[in-house]
Amino acid sequence: MKTAKLLILLATFLVVNVSVKAIEPDKGLEYPEYSPSGDDLIISRSAYHEKLKGFWLAECIANWTGLRTEGVKKTGPFYTDEDWGTKRGRRKGRNGEPQMIEFVLVPEGEVWGADDDTDIEYIYQSILDTNDTSVVSGEHIRDGWLKHIKHKEQNFLWVSNEKALHLMIDGLVPPQTSMPENNEHFDQIDAQLTTEIFGLFAPTRADIALKMSHMPIRTTAYRDAEWIAEFYVIMHALASSVDPDMSTHEQVMWLAEEARGRLPNESFPAKMYDFVKREYEKNPDKDNWEATRDYLNWRHTGQTIDGYNYRSWFDAGINYGASLISLFYGQGDLKRTIKIGSLCGWDSDNPTATWGGLLGFLIGEKGVDEAFPDVKLSKLYRIGRTRVNFPDRTPDQPGDDSFELMSTRGIHVIDRVVIEEMGGGVDLEKDVWYIPRSTVGVVRAKY
Repeated sequence: MKTAKLLILLATFLVVNVSVKAIEPDKGLEYPEYSPSGDDLIISRSAYHEKLKGFWLAECIANWTGLRTEGVKKTGPFYTDEDWGTKRGRRKGRNGEPQMIEFVLVPEGEVWGADDDTDIEYIYQSILDTNDTSVVSGEHIRDGWLKHIKHKEQNFLWVSNEKALHLMIDGLVPPQTSMPENNEHFDQIDAQLTTEIFGLFAPTRADIALKMSHMPIRTTAYRDAEWIAEFYVIMHALASSVDPDMSTHEQVMWLAEEARGRLPNESFPAKMYDFVKREYEKNPDKDNWEATRDYLNWRHTGQTIDGYNYRSWFDAGINYGASLISLFYGQGDLKRTIKIGSLCGWDSDNPTATWGGLLGFLIGEKGVDEAFPDVKLSKLYRIGRTRVNFPDRTPDQPGDDSFELMSTRGIHVIDRVVIEEMGGGVDLEKDVWYIPRSTVGVVRAKY
């Protein structure tokens, strides 16, 4: 990125800081003095805090909206735009009525419930925080999972996550929990929906994000599924590097192209990315997503093409293809992206949650609120819906946590990352991070 653009980026982050209260320091972290280099990136902690709140809020909206259609359309005929606003969603309960396919918006006074698209990220943030570390070990992960996840159903885990948990109970430690000889579900979606947040923990630094996310990804994913998860991590890491002069549509396309550089060209994720992007560029009108989705289905679920062997509707592969359709055709619009993701089919809450979180970060909490002006949205969260042994951090309010507090703890994680992993500095008085620029960039994974 050119120097002029960088200055615009820095100014954008710093201006927000003028009217926002500075984020308190982490009481368990030493903040050494730091002499910034003229080449350092400068990012406002309070501005980033507002973006993290947008991440959590939009991820919950997208997660719960996508759940309305999860697993309903695994084969054609699929949903189309005409199905939005109809009672054709997933049945609630064994004998319940089909749910309305619409945005799920929890109003102020009520609470967002945890789900597997947000609660493992919550656990990982807690593991980093409670262990005073920037990079988690396999033992950290095993101990955190065994403490915070019920060992028997209903524990809100499925396929590779469920298998990894039981391997940990039996004594295995990541990355052994993702090896095909131990975990037959190593290529089925789970790492993508549990590790994107590591990108946000390493602002502008994809190299550090990949280092931090390596063991969490290898808890459940191997090879192609691993690279897919890394693709999302990189996009989240570079989200704080986007050119503010670009539209949100241009920003997400730039992020996707940067993350594509991680995928080995011989791998099916690289070929699937190129296929979906090529179809989008042929006919980029927002309404043409249905044809590309149907083509993806024909190309990849009934036959083996580009090395992808479809096994299930919750494969990492088919969900990756569906997520790209909603990203490209959503064109940076939060609501449209969530809508397409929810209607696309297969495991529809996963792509929606991923892009909801990323777009929520890009536009911040205020932008998410403005996207849904008719509802004053709740900012409270209940991790206790799915996970155990966490404190109630909001005893005087419903739920047990809030996006405000979750984001503050996220800032403290980043403080440590900037100091310990990036060799940068934190100026608490100015409320900014000084981040040395990477000399590495996005390195392609070995095939």
